[in-house]
Parts: sequence; C-alpha cells; structure tokens
Amino acid sequence: MKYSTADMNAPTSPSVIAVPASDRGAANPSVSCVIPAHNEAQNLPRLLPALVDLLKSLAERWEIVIVDDGSRDRTLAAIEPWLGAPGVICLALSRNFGKEAALGAGLDHARGDVVVTMDADLQHPVEMIPQMLARWRAGMDMVYAVRADRKDEPPFKRVGARLFYSLLRVGSAIDIPPHAGDFRLMDRCVVDAICSLPERTRFMKGLYAWVGYRSEAIEFSAPPRTAGRSHFGAKTLFSLAASGITAFSNLPLRVASGVGSVLALLAFAYGVWVVVEHFFGGHNVAGWATIVAGMMFFSGVQLLFIGILGEYLGRVYEEVKQRPRYIVARALGHSPIDMRVPKSL
Repeated sequence: MKYSTADMNAPTSPSVIAVPASDRGAANPSVSCVIPAHNEAQNLPRLLPALVDLLKSLAERWEIVIVDDGSRDRTLAAIEPWLGAPGVICLALSRNFGKEAALGAGLDHARGDVVVTMDADLQHPVEMIPQMLARWRAGMDMVYAVRADRKDEPPFKRVGARLFYSLLRVGSAIDIPPHAGDFRLMDRCVVDAICSLPERTRFMKGLYAWVGYRSEAIEFSAPPRTAGRSHFGAKTLFSLAASGITAFSNLPLRVASGVGSVLALLAFAYGVWVVVEHFFGGHNVAGWATIVAGMMFFSGVQLLFIGILGEYLGRVYEEVKQRPRYIVARALGHSPIDMRVPKSL
C-alpha cells in the first residue's frame, strides 16, 4: 500500500490493536523501526542491510520508517535503493524540525504491533532488538536501553547530563530514568498514548516516562561513531535541557519564589536595622557604595527571574499557536503492514 504526501502531512492515529501481555508468548508481532536521520548519508548504507536482515528473521511483517529531518547531504540518495521493495519508508520533512519532532513523525506513521526507535549513527546496536523483543514477550510494554557508561563523551556533556537529571529528580513528580535515550522498544499501547498527547514542543524522554506502563531497562555499551559527527553541541543540548525542565518541572519557578521571599525578608530586616541605627544610635545612613551595590544585585536577580518566567511563557506561546510539529514534504516507499481500523484512545 503506497503512501501519499497528503496522507503523511496529517498525523494519523496508529492503527494496530495492541497484543495483550498474556498472549505475547506465542505472538508473531509486526515490527516497526523508526529512525530519525539528519545528515547520515555515510551511516545509513551500513545500518540498513544489518537492520533489514535482522527484521526479516524476527517478523513476517516489518517496516523501517526513516525520517529525513531536513538533511543537507546525500541522506535521501542513500535511502533510495531500499525504497523499491516493501518494508522501507522514507518521510522527507520540509526542513530540519529537530530530533524530537522527527521521532514524533515516525511514531505517528509507524504501524507495527511493536515499535523500535533508534538512531542512525550506528551507536545503537541492532543486535539488542531480539533481547528487547524477548522482554516484550515476557510482559513488558516498554524496554529501553541505558548506557553503561559515558566515557566517550566530553566532560561538559557528562557533567551537564548529571546536573540536568538531578534537577528533574528534585522538581518533577515523574521519574525520568537517567542515561536512557531514544533506543527503545514500545508496545502499540505505549505508542498510541504518546501519539495522542497534544503538546507541540516535546521532550520525548519525559513523555516516555509520563505515559507510564510496565517498563524495564537493559544496559548496553555504545560503539564509537564511525562516520559523521554528533549534531548535539552545547547550544542544542542546552536548548533540549531547557525544554525538558520547563515541560516537566516547576522547580525554577519555585526557586525564584523562594529566593525572592528570602531577599525581601533580608531587605526588610536591613531597612529596620538602618532606621534603628539612625534614630537610636545617632548614626547616619551609609554612603553610595552600599546603595549602588544593592541596586545592581537586586536588578540582576530580577532580570534572572524575569528570564525564567519568559522561558515558561515562551513555551505557552508555542503551544497556543497550534502549528503542526512537522511537515512531510515527500513520502516514499510502502509498507507491508496492512491498515486496520484504529482503536479509540
């Protein structure tokens, strides 16, 4: 069944009915694999043969949904040789919308009973998919891979990740597993739940945890990247962290309220002390240095907290515009997984 561009521009509800946990032992599920790709022309020709061979051995019906997230290299050309036979689908987005949006596009259009999400950079071993599928058969709704160590990452990224997850643990009611990435297997019920969420600005790692369901972690060691470079620089990581914190934690607002209250009390106490010193001690008020330093300090604190409020307000602004999370310019390939009547959410 061929996809049309018109069909792919509007998110569709997933259409495969979930397999109950009690029936999974003997089930032969259809498998979808979602791969966001941005400038991965060197890695996809190595990833796709191994992934296709593995999926053929695991399931009778399978598909690979590659989301070309506005690549500027020959990513689309690297995918084209695989589009002739059923199984490999390419969603070419109209521009670079970011990895979170590309993941959402892939999940919106994946049709399998189970859906595997993974990166295109060969750092997510395809050999782990059978182990994930085995845990699904044992009753898990979601199986996510956790990196055993981060020694291959630069120090600023390791320290930043540790600080980020610490802040989320303190300020969020949702337990977001640290070091868990986008390499995971999800049952259809989990994918349905994630796709039904209406928010535009998404932090996928938080949404995976928010929807709940029975989950299990498995450790893996990421092999070194063989080609290309990571697109997650300091700026991108900071933006992603800001999105995650504003989406799943009110801690910055509470800290701002707490610090403001403490400073107001200190300023009031200092004012009382100055008045008492002047009337009862006969001392004049101190000179300009104290006044100028105090004004600069409080002005800086105010601007900082206005910036925190602006982050949350900006998130609200993005949501109320209700723009689509992504636009599919072209949809190529066709899937062997048949469409069925979608279940209600």
